[in-house]
Amino acid sequence: MLLLLLLLPLYKHTPCRDLFHQAHHRNQSPPRPRTGFSLMESPNLRAIALVAVASFLLAGLAPEQAQAQNVADVVSDAFFNGIIGQADDGCAGKSFYTRSAFLNALGSYQDFAQGGSADDSKREIAAFFAHVTHETGHFCYIEEIDGPSKNYCDQSNTQYPCAPGKGYYGRGPIQLSWNYNYGAAGNSIGFDGLGSPETVAQDVVISFKTAFWFWMNNVHSIIGQGFGATIRAINSMECNGGNSGAVNARVGYYTDYCGQLGVQPGDNLSC
Repeated sequence: MLLLLLLLPLYKHTPCRDLFHQAHHRNQSPPRPRTGFSLMESPNLRAIALVAVASFLLAGLAPEQAQAQNVADVVSDAFFNGIIGQADDGCAGKSFYTRSAFLNALGSYQDFAQGGSADDSKREIAAFFAHVTHETGHFCYIEEIDGPSKNYCDQSNTQYPCAPGKGYYGRGPIQLSWNYNYGAAGNSIGFDGLGSPETVAQDVVISFKTAFWFWMNNVHSIIGQGFGATIRAINSMECNGGNSGAVNARVGYYTDYCGQLGVQPGDNLSC
């Protein structure tokens, strides 16, 4: 619409419109002879002006269009398979996690990797997959190693009480843990997170949805603070020397994926 409005003054002087004007008023008195010369009377100059205006408008729209980054285009088959392909063939996750399940779950979280520039989108995607790679060993693990032997029941949380005999250890791409996360994620996504936490390890789309749910509620809003802030949001115990090896591994994955996606990793990488 904006393009049409800006080109309208040029249209008013085109030969076609002049012919229409003359035909429409052919029964009226002939127009007075014009003196002088208008730039718009030259077909070549009109064409140049039209091209110039169109180029100016397209140049002005380019940054806005660049903000609408399609996640599916960035997370290509090659990118996804390049990660899961590094898992051993015997890994349970290798026949569980799929790109199609990732994209299916993404449909419920369309604000993921949106809201900024194209580079911002790529950085958030790189950060997400860096943490997923670290948490699951390149999509090898569906459940936390020795998870059943660990207690992730916060009995002080009365809103999401632990169900008898259920374990709330790490499951899925982001290794969702704790009863309060399972309860809240289940309510949001639509499954019984407290009564059937094992669903996260059985339904791959729900599994990815729990990762998106955690990310959008705890990480997405701070992505602009740098990758280090995302580490603190996911596992703050690793920061400040708590587990430098894990922090360095996460940063390594992140910088690698940024390189693959053709974007600079930014500042504040560690925590």
